[in-house]
Amino acid sequence: MSLTPSHIIEYLFCPRFTYFEYVLGIPQYEERYFKVMKGRNMHEIKLVRNKDYLRKRIGVKEKYLDQYLTNDSLRGVVDEVLLLEDGTMAPLDYKFAKYEEKLFKTYKTQLSCYAVLIEDNFNKKVNKGYLVYIRSKNKLLEVEIRESDKTEVKKAMEGILKIIHQNFYPKATKYKAKCITCTYRNICTR
Repeated sequence: MSLTPSHIIEYLFCPRFTYFEYVLGIPQYEERYFKVMKGRNMHEIKLVRNKDYLRKRIGVKEKYLDQYLTNDSLRGVVDEVLLLEDGTMAPLDYKFAKYEEKLFKTYKTQLSCYAVLIEDNFNKKVNKGYLVYIRSKNKLLEVEIRESDKTEVKKAMEGILKIIHQNFYPKATKYKAKCITCTYRNICTR
């Protein structure tokens, strides 16, 4: 099975999310959420508008737009893969969101997934990523990506594959506040 950053984010939210959706086959119906669909449409618009835009301010030598990357276990589409002047690479992702003076863990996890994919596909080191907040006048945020962030992604991939291949029913998240917004809260036995 080939996983996506969404699988990783869901698993880190709560491992049971993986079990309900991918072992039992109970869909979450994310298409119902306006922001998700609006964000997908904005990604497409931004990719078209920014084809000739080079981010000199952050030391970009080359950029690769709308890159579908895969390895043995993970796949994803990176809005932009940047080759930086120091020889490293970085993912850049557009967010249909306002910058609220904090970095959401889900955004960092997504960039970390892209870092793993870039390192595997381009054989270049990734130490940082970038987010563009569309609803904050395209604010550009630099995000450090540590080895521990990439290791977390790889461990999550192993956990997900264990759940799916072994029909393993994992422990629920220890953060009960997450259960309030969970799609599966009505069928989960804590």
